[in-house]
Amino acid sequence: MIRRRWLSLFLVALALPSWSQEGGLGQELTEAREAQRAETRARQLASPRATMEGFLVAMNQVWDEPRAWDRAVASLDLSQHPEADGRELVRQLYAVLNRIELVDLATLPDTAEVNSGGLSEWRWFPDRRRHRRLLDRLGQPAGPIVLRQGADGLWRFDAQTVEGIPALHAQMVELPLVAGRELLTLGDWIEARLPSSLTDARFLTVKLWQWLALFGVILLGLIVDLFARILLRLTSRRLAERMKSREDPEQLRRTLRPIGLTAAAMVWLLALRLVELQTTLALILGGALQVFLVLSGTLSAWRLIDLVAGLAMAKAEVTDSKIDDILVPLVSRAVKLFVATMGIVYAADALDVPITPLLASLTVAGVGFSFAAKDTVENFFGSIAVILDRPFDIGDWVVIDDAEGIVEAVGFRSTRIRTFYNSQITVPNSNLVRARVDNYGRRRYRRWKTTLGLQYDTPPDKLVAFTEGVRELIRSHPYTRKDYYQVWCNEFGASSLDVMLYMFFEVPDWNTELRERERLFLDIVRLANQLGVEFAFPTQTVHLFPGEPTPEPGPLPGSSTDRNAEREGIRTAQHLMAEQPWRRERPGPVVFNTGPTELLDDAGNPVEDETAKE
Repeated sequence: MIRRRWLSLFLVALALPSWSQEGGLGQELTEAREAQRAETRARQLASPRATMEGFLVAMNQVWDEPRAWDRAVASLDLSQHPEADGRELVRQLYAVLNRIELVDLATLPDTAEVNSGGLSEWRWFPDRRRHRRLLDRLGQPAGPIVLRQGADGLWRFDAQTVEGIPALHAQMVELPLVAGRELLTLGDWIEARLPSSLTDARFLTVKLWQWLALFGVILLGLIVDLFARILLRLTSRRLAERMKSREDPEQLRRTLRPIGLTAAAMVWLLALRLVELQTTLALILGGALQVFLVLSGTLSAWRLIDLVAGLAMAKAEVTDSKIDDILVPLVSRAVKLFVATMGIVYAADALDVPITPLLASLTVAGVGFSFAAKDTVENFFGSIAVILDRPFDIGDWVVIDDAEGIVEAVGFRSTRIRTFYNSQITVPNSNLVRARVDNYGRRRYRRWKTTLGLQYDTPPDKLVAFTEGVRELIRSHPYTRKDYYQVWCNEFGASSLDVMLYMFFEVPDWNTELRERERLFLDIVRLANQLGVEFAFPTQTVHLFPGEPTPEPGPLPGSSTDRNAEREGIRTAQHLMAEQPWRRERPGPVVFNTGPTELLDDAGNPVEDETAKE
């Protein structure tokens, strides 16, 4: 039910951007943005002076801002030449202007002069008075430079000027610059050194040398990809050796692959600009490379987070504190969420998808979404409470309401517990703020309380020897609590003399507890065997005494009877433990090995299997 609700909310969130573009607040914002752009364009093309100034400013910014090309092309009237290469035309027009004169904007009419004079066109070149020397040297110009007001009220270089730009540029290209700078691009430099068969011939509107350059760019990107991965692999190995940690080859390969592709995408995107494709192919390749760069960069960051989180978790496992076992997964998930969000934003920007309507739609949906995500907010603050209060750590044995098991992971929304049936229980973190948490993993000692039943015919001195011998076992065993234990003859049972055993194990986990309990259990059985003490089992004995004489009373205990019995119990217990291996070395934690188990002697050498010979 919860997953379906979240899925429906996710689908609604995906539908909101489309709704925002088709109508509603998003449409209003889109219209407002278009109106703002139109107002800016009208201001930049409001008069001959504004158009000329905007053109020159844009052309001086094309090296630093690629979008300046579009602003420069917007000053041309391409209504009669829709298929013309606008970028090449503005580049040639800029070169022509720089060879005519240093443009004095004050000589061009502004908006007030246009309105007062009722102007609809302005011929800037040729002007016999200002350009007399140039015209004497040049002769008849190949075309004029005229700014004309269009039907929309905006001033642009008119269609006649656009048509004559190539011829005018060819006529004046040999003249020296008198203003501005030479806008010599890499493409110009390359074409000047290539034969005309490569610079003039075209295939699908793209010059042949540009096709060859694209092939070289692709090859260069692949080489950069290869060298980047090799360099990063060597660096990671040195770093792993310095940090004394083992590297996972598969995870390292999965991490380096997108990083190499990101480096290649950056080279491709940069080199594509240097190739200077001026057709629809440039737009397609540029947009595709930008999206590819965003996706590969996001994937690289995602894989790097996994790699760093893995190293951090390896370090966290060897530390005494377990708070880092919780923080590392939480921080890695938060950083992944941030990376994914930034990837979506940059991908949308690369595809020219308007972000403002999307943000606006999310704002509108925020009120309704906040009610639907109330539980999520509570769970998030519940996870913060778990981190700060630390009622349990990863690996603790806990009982939370009806859930009992080992804590596996703590997330933003829930905590996962692995039960002893090997099933998984998910507890919302909001419940942890109010729930009663019984943490068995925080126990310093683990209690063992049992009753040892001895036969009723056990002599009293044997009872004393047995209880004192059990105490000696507890005092000597490697994982028992030495400062508090109880071993006493406690009850007259229905069929046994009951000895209460109440003691504690100081062990790190349940597996070690079971192993040490078995060790003590077996030593108690051996102690009873050595002392000649028999354990009782439920029996009923019928005694018939028809006229039998009264039994003679037993001997009275002397002043040292109990002390002698205690010495016997201690001596027997010590004799039992004298040759046991744990007396020489404290046992480590329990290790589960796979079979078949190799048989070893006391010295650790393999034992020959006699049954195999048979």
